[in-house]
Amino acid sequence: MEAQYTPPSPAPPEYPIRYGVDYPDRDLNRLTSFFRIFAVIPIAIVLGTVAGASLTVTAGRQSYGAAAAGGVLVAGPLLMILFRKKYPRWWFDWNVELLRFQARVGVYFALMTDTYPSTDEHQYVQLDIDYPDVERDLGRGMPLVKWFLAIPHYIVLIALYIGAILAVIGAWFAILFTGRFPRGLFDYLVGVGRWHTRVVGYSFVLVTDAYPPFRLSP
Repeated sequence: MEAQYTPPSPAPPEYPIRYGVDYPDRDLNRLTSFFRIFAVIPIAIVLGTVAGASLTVTAGRQSYGAAAAGGVLVAGPLLMILFRKKYPRWWFDWNVELLRFQARVGVYFALMTDTYPSTDEHQYVQLDIDYPDVERDLGRGMPLVKWFLAIPHYIVLIALYIGAILAVIGAWFAILFTGRFPRGLFDYLVGVGRWHTRVVGYSFVLVTDAYPPFRLSP
């Protein structure tokens, strides 16, 4: 009896938000790693100026304010999707580039590289988000409920963040004594960053209606 051919199952579609970090397969700088909490301050200030922070100083009866850029755009895309079924491309590009900048600073602070974060070059972080076809891919009312639907992810992320803090502390000691970032801890931190980015992209950047998977892997 002739065996019946069964075609292979198609691969699952790739999630529209992809995140990765280059592993530093070399000795890291022990000195800058030891003082990383101070070394990151200048670029963190720059990030704060475009991530929505503001400063007001009062001297006597006079107040002096320094306004920053608006950070990740949430309300604007929400209203455009809700009422116009549009996501302006330049708003999308702003959000993606800001997320990339935040990721570079976060990866540097987490000791995963000793290359100082650039304000524009992608460097060691790969963060790609597919531009949505709003008419086909985004439901008109979904932006109103995504933040609520993602509550299970928030709970899991709290536990993952605690683990990430412990991983960074462990890596700090490992770098000081060996100069290398343990690969297992590195992969865990990349997974946490990937999970975090997917949830932010779904809940707040509003680039997809596909529910984020519960996994650290791609």
